[in-house]
Amino acid sequence: MRYQTETIHEHGTPQKTGILLVNLGTPDAPTPSAVRAYLKEFLSDPRVVEIPKPVWWLILNGIILNIRPKRSAAKYATVWTKEGSPLRVHTEKQTALLQGYLSQRTKAPFVVEYAMRYGKPSIPDALHRLKEQNCQRILVVPLYPQYAASTTATANDIVFDELRHMRNAPALRTIKNFHDHPGYIKALANNINEFWMKHGRPEKLLMSFHGLPQYTLHKGDPYHCECHKTSRLLAQELGLKPDQYAISFQSRFGKAEWLKPYTTATLKEWGTLKTKRVDVVCPGFVADCLETLEEIAQEGKEDFQHAGGGEFNYINCLNDRNDWIHALTDLVMDNLQGWLNLPDAAELEQSRERALDLQGRR
Repeated sequence: MRYQTETIHEHGTPQKTGILLVNLGTPDAPTPSAVRAYLKEFLSDPRVVEIPKPVWWLILNGIILNIRPKRSAAKYATVWTKEGSPLRVHTEKQTALLQGYLSQRTKAPFVVEYAMRYGKPSIPDALHRLKEQNCQRILVVPLYPQYAASTTATANDIVFDELRHMRNAPALRTIKNFHDHPGYIKALANNINEFWMKHGRPEKLLMSFHGLPQYTLHKGDPYHCECHKTSRLLAQELGLKPDQYAISFQSRFGKAEWLKPYTTATLKEWGTLKTKRVDVVCPGFVADCLETLEEIAQEGKEDFQHAGGGEFNYINCLNDRNDWIHALTDLVMDNLQGWLNLPDAAELEQSRERALDLQGRR
């Protein structure tokens, strides 16, 4: 194996701690060509699609990538902003805010970067930016509250694989999940309560999570259980009775059975029952994206009202809420214990002098 060229180590240089936020990803533009490149990378991940590679290659390249990019690009165009992709815009804000909040908690040198599992900025590029700033310890924070092999694990795969090619690999820590973190649950509840204070309460609250194939549950993926725990804790925080809320799963793809109940089916059923008002929240996403702004806020509304339902409200994700960033800061600080040490200037100078002295004697 050939290792990447390393910067020559300079004695006396203070080491930094890197914090890398990782989210799913986004195309570079709401165009068929950009979406095609994004979908090809996303759907080629064996963690995402567990179908024998030769069979899936034919389906992906022969059918999906010839049909879906144009349709998906049209959907992305409905949520695209002047600043760009909503997911990237919110993640950039979260990164900047976390940098600021952490600087209030510690004087130790650190750097916060973000990356996308698919698309740009890539995880390898972000890791190299951290290394260039002498980050010898890196905490990876996948921004998925509930762990799944197809989200958190695949992000870690890329991180670990990149370290395999480094001669001087940094120390590494990862956060597996935060589905039951008190600060995260509290921020979710505050977000919903603030919306209800302005608009009143609905007849039903639907907590919609990203869906996964049913077989992932049977194979040991804890995602389904963690989604239910998040919902239970959130309902308790909101003081909801069992008949006032429900959990569902969205984004079903293909003909295989996925985790149930399906969001679309639930909304249509509630519409048929002439439910007067439904509010929908997506606790599995910490930043608004195509799946929340288009699939839920637009398609979900149409499904519900076309079936006979009344008022429909989508409650935005946590995005850059102050309480959420505080919770994220707490989460990061808890996982950086022992790493945030102030550099000793005298010790660093002694290290540099010893190195120079040793070089002089050679």
